[in-house]
Amino acid sequence: MGEAELHTITNQLIIHSVIFFYGEAASKDLSWQIANDIGKHWNEPQAQVKIQGEVYTVQFEIDGIYEPGLNPEKVWYNDNPRYNFFRIEEYANGNISFVDGIGSNTGYFKLDNLLQTSTTAPHEYGHTLGLVHPNKLDIRGKGIPGIMYPRGTIVDPSFQYNPQALAGDNTNGGTMNPVHRKVLASDVGDLKLHKLFFNNGKAVVGDFTSLYHEKHTPPAK
Repeated sequence: MGEAELHTITNQLIIHSVIFFYGEAASKDLSWQIANDIGKHWNEPQAQVKIQGEVYTVQFEIDGIYEPGLNPEKVWYNDNPRYNFFRIEEYANGNISFVDGIGSNTGYFKLDNLLQTSTTAPHEYGHTLGLVHPNKLDIRGKGIPGIMYPRGTIVDPSFQYNPQALAGDNTNGGTMNPVHRKVLASDVGDLKLHKLFFNNGKAVVGDFTSLYHEKHTPPAK
Protein backbone atom coordinates (compact mmCIF):
# COMPACT_ATOMS: atom_id res chain seq x y z
CA MET A 1 0.00 0.00 0.00
CA GLY A 2 1.18 3.51 -0.60
CA GLU A 3 0.31 7.12 -1.13
CA ALA A 4 0.78 8.56 -4.61
CA GLU A 5 1.82 12.20 -4.82
CA LEU A 6 1.89 14.33 -7.97
CA HIS A 7 4.81 16.74 -8.34
CA THR A 8 3.76 19.00 -11.19
CA ILE A 9 7.00 21.03 -11.28
CA THR A 10 9.29 18.00 -11.71
CA ASN A 11 6.65 15.90 -13.51
CA GLN A 12 7.05 13.02 -11.08
CA LEU A 13 4.45 10.73 -9.61
CA ILE A 14 5.99 9.54 -6.35
CA ILE A 15 4.57 6.55 -4.50
CA HIS A 16 5.52 6.66 -0.83
CA SER A 17 5.50 3.46 1.24
CA VAL A 18 6.83 2.93 4.75
CA ILE A 19 7.16 -0.71 5.81
CA PHE A 20 7.40 -1.61 9.49
CA PHE A 21 9.03 -4.98 10.18
CA TYR A 22 8.59 -7.01 13.34
CA GLY A 23 9.12 -10.61 14.42
CA GLU A 24 12.04 -12.65 15.72
CA ALA A 25 13.77 -12.88 12.32
CA ALA A 26 13.45 -9.16 11.57
CA SER A 27 16.42 -6.82 12.03
CA LYS A 28 17.45 -3.28 11.26
CA ASP A 29 19.78 -4.36 8.45
CA LEU A 30 17.20 -6.70 6.91
CA SER A 31 14.54 -3.98 7.06
CA TRP A 32 16.83 -1.65 5.13
CA GLN A 33 17.72 -4.39 2.65
CA ILE A 34 14.08 -5.21 1.88
CA ALA A 35 13.15 -1.56 1.37
CA ASN A 36 16.18 -1.12 -0.88
CA ASP A 37 15.28 -4.22 -2.92
CA ILE A 38 11.72 -2.98 -3.46
CA GLY A 39 12.80 0.50 -4.46
CA LYS A 40 15.57 -0.73 -6.74
CA HIS A 41 13.35 -3.15 -8.64
CA TRP A 42 10.30 -0.90 -8.98
CA ASN A 43 12.35 2.13 -10.06
CA GLU A 44 14.42 0.20 -12.59
CA PRO A 45 12.07 0.65 -15.58
CA GLN A 46 11.66 4.41 -15.00
CA ALA A 47 8.08 3.98 -16.14
CA GLN A 48 5.90 6.89 -17.15
CA VAL A 49 2.18 7.58 -16.89
CA LYS A 50 -0.02 10.21 -18.52
CA ILE A 51 -2.42 12.02 -16.19
CA GLN A 52 -4.67 14.80 -17.45
CA GLY A 53 -2.52 15.21 -20.54
CA GLU A 54 0.77 15.48 -18.63
CA VAL A 55 3.46 12.78 -18.63
CA TYR A 56 4.87 11.86 -15.22
CA THR A 57 7.83 9.64 -14.36
CA VAL A 58 6.82 7.14 -11.68
CA GLN A 59 9.16 7.05 -8.69
CA PHE A 60 8.90 4.70 -5.71
CA GLU A 61 10.19 5.93 -2.34
CA ILE A 62 10.33 3.01 0.10
CA ASP A 63 11.38 3.21 3.73
CA GLY A 64 12.00 0.14 5.92
CA ILE A 65 11.71 0.51 9.70
CA TYR A 66 12.61 -2.19 12.22
CA GLU A 67 10.14 -2.09 15.10
CA PRO A 68 10.63 -5.22 17.26
CA GLY A 69 8.17 -4.06 19.90
CA LEU A 70 5.40 -3.21 17.47
CA ASN A 71 2.12 -2.63 19.31
CA PRO A 72 -0.76 -4.46 17.58
CA GLU A 73 -2.93 -1.38 18.05
CA LYS A 74 -0.59 0.58 15.79
CA VAL A 75 -1.55 -1.87 13.04
CA TRP A 76 -5.25 -2.13 13.84
CA TYR A 77 -5.92 1.60 14.09
CA ASN A 78 -3.49 2.93 11.52
CA ASP A 79 -5.07 5.29 8.98
CA ASN A 80 -1.88 6.42 7.21
CA PRO A 81 -1.92 4.97 3.67
CA ARG A 82 1.86 5.00 3.57
CA TYR A 83 2.20 2.51 6.42
CA ASN A 84 2.60 -1.25 5.87
CA PHE A 85 3.34 -3.93 8.48
CA PHE A 86 5.10 -7.27 7.88
CA ARG A 87 6.15 -9.94 10.32
CA ILE A 88 9.37 -11.84 9.49
CA GLU A 89 10.00 -15.31 10.89
CA GLU A 90 12.03 -18.39 9.98
CA TYR A 91 8.83 -20.46 9.83
CA ALA A 92 5.62 -19.55 8.03
CA ASN A 93 2.47 -21.63 7.64
CA GLY A 94 2.37 -23.00 4.12
CA ASN A 95 6.14 -22.51 3.85
CA ILE A 96 5.71 -19.28 1.88
CA SER A 97 5.56 -15.50 2.27
CA PHE A 98 2.20 -13.85 1.77
CA VAL A 99 0.18 -10.65 1.93
CA ASP A 100 -3.28 -10.42 3.48
CA GLY A 101 -5.05 -9.55 0.27
CA ILE A 102 -4.65 -8.01 -3.15
CA GLY A 103 -4.25 -4.35 -2.30
CA SER A 104 -3.25 -4.59 1.36
CA ASN A 105 -0.92 -3.16 3.99
CA THR A 106 -0.06 -6.26 6.04
CA GLY A 107 1.51 -9.66 5.60
CA TYR A 108 4.07 -12.26 6.69
CA PHE A 109 7.53 -12.98 5.29
CA LYS A 110 9.38 -16.29 5.56
CA LEU A 111 13.02 -15.45 6.11
CA ASP A 112 14.40 -17.99 3.63
CA ASN A 113 12.29 -16.50 0.82
CA LEU A 114 13.88 -13.11 1.42
CA LEU A 115 17.41 -14.50 1.56
CA GLN A 116 17.01 -16.68 -1.54
CA THR A 117 16.24 -13.84 -3.94
CA SER A 118 15.86 -10.07 -3.93
CA THR A 119 12.63 -10.34 -5.94
CA THR A 120 10.46 -11.84 -3.18
CA ALA A 121 9.71 -8.56 -1.42
CA PRO A 122 9.17 -6.59 -4.67
CA HIS A 123 6.74 -9.33 -5.80
CA GLU A 124 4.75 -9.14 -2.57
CA TYR A 125 4.86 -5.34 -2.70
CA GLY A 126 3.17 -5.55 -6.08
CA HIS A 127 0.33 -7.45 -4.42
CA THR A 128 -0.01 -4.70 -1.80
CA LEU A 129 -0.52 -2.21 -4.62
CA GLY A 130 -3.27 -4.33 -6.15
CA LEU A 131 -1.52 -6.56 -8.68
CA VAL A 132 -2.35 -10.25 -9.13
CA HIS A 133 -0.50 -13.17 -10.68
CA PRO A 134 -0.89 -13.24 -14.48
CA ASN A 135 -3.38 -15.78 -15.83
CA LYS A 136 -1.03 -17.29 -18.39
CA LEU A 137 1.87 -19.05 -16.66
CA ASP A 138 3.59 -20.48 -19.73
CA ILE A 139 5.55 -17.55 -21.14
CA ARG A 140 8.11 -19.32 -23.28
CA GLY A 141 9.21 -17.03 -26.07
CA LYS A 142 8.22 -13.90 -24.13
CA GLY A 143 11.63 -13.15 -22.63
CA ILE A 144 12.30 -11.84 -19.12
CA PRO A 145 9.48 -12.71 -16.68
CA GLY A 146 7.75 -9.76 -15.06
CA ILE A 147 7.79 -9.31 -11.30
CA MET A 148 4.29 -10.72 -10.70
CA TYR A 149 4.93 -14.17 -12.17
CA PRO A 150 4.81 -16.77 -9.35
CA ARG A 151 7.11 -19.67 -8.67
CA GLY A 152 6.29 -22.54 -11.01
CA THR A 153 5.92 -20.35 -14.11
CA ILE A 154 7.16 -21.99 -17.31
CA VAL A 155 9.79 -19.82 -18.97
CA ASP A 156 12.58 -19.93 -21.55
CA PRO A 157 15.46 -22.25 -20.49
CA SER A 158 17.79 -19.38 -19.55
CA PHE A 159 15.33 -18.25 -16.86
CA GLN A 160 14.85 -21.70 -15.29
CA TYR A 161 16.53 -23.01 -12.16
CA ASN A 162 18.20 -25.55 -14.44
CA PRO A 163 18.51 -24.44 -18.08
CA GLN A 164 19.00 -28.07 -19.16
CA ALA A 165 15.76 -29.33 -17.58
CA LEU A 166 12.60 -29.98 -19.55
CA ALA A 167 10.18 -27.06 -19.38
CA GLY A 168 7.70 -27.53 -16.54
CA ASP A 169 9.72 -30.26 -14.80
CA ASN A 170 9.53 -29.08 -11.19
CA THR A 171 11.63 -31.94 -9.91
CA ASN A 172 14.68 -31.04 -11.98
CA GLY A 173 14.43 -27.25 -12.06
CA GLY A 174 12.40 -26.76 -15.22
CA THR A 175 10.46 -23.74 -13.95
CA MET A 176 11.23 -20.07 -13.35
CA ASN A 177 14.01 -19.16 -10.97
CA PRO A 178 12.58 -16.04 -9.25
CA VAL A 179 15.99 -14.36 -9.34
CA HIS A 180 15.30 -13.60 -13.01
CA ARG A 181 12.07 -11.65 -12.41
CA LYS A 182 12.13 -7.95 -13.19
CA VAL A 183 9.73 -5.08 -12.75
CA LEU A 184 8.84 -4.10 -16.30
CA ALA A 185 7.22 -0.87 -17.47
CA SER A 186 4.15 -2.99 -18.17
CA ASP A 187 4.00 -3.99 -14.49
CA VAL A 188 3.85 -0.33 -13.48
CA GLY A 189 1.25 0.20 -16.22
CA ASP A 190 -0.88 -2.54 -14.67
CA LEU A 191 -1.24 -0.38 -11.55
CA LYS A 192 -3.59 1.89 -13.59
CA LEU A 193 -2.20 4.97 -11.86
CA HIS A 194 -3.94 7.22 -14.37
CA LYS A 195 -7.26 6.11 -12.88
CA LEU A 196 -6.44 7.22 -9.33
CA PHE A 197 -8.57 9.90 -7.72
CA PHE A 198 -6.23 12.70 -6.62
CA ASN A 199 -7.22 15.06 -3.84
CA ASN A 200 -4.80 17.99 -3.42
CA GLY A 201 -2.29 16.06 -5.50
CA LYS A 202 -2.44 12.87 -3.42
CA ALA A 203 -4.14 9.49 -3.87
CA VAL A 204 -4.19 6.09 -2.17
CA VAL A 205 -2.81 2.98 -3.88
CA GLY A 206 -4.05 -0.24 -2.29
CA ASP A 207 -6.16 -0.62 0.83
CA PHE A 208 -6.03 -1.23 4.58
CA THR A 209 -6.09 -4.83 5.81
CA SER A 210 -4.69 -3.88 9.23
CA LEU A 211 -3.94 -7.41 10.48
CA TYR A 212 -1.34 -7.96 13.18
CA HIS A 213 0.24 -11.41 12.86
CA GLU A 214 1.23 -13.58 15.75
CA LYS A 215 4.24 -15.85 15.24
CA HIS A 216 3.46 -19.08 13.38
CA THR A 217 4.63 -22.27 15.07
CA PRO A 218 5.39 -25.58 13.33
CA PRO A 219 2.95 -28.43 14.03
CA ALA A 220 3.98 -30.82 16.78
CA LYS A 221 5.77 -33.91 15.56
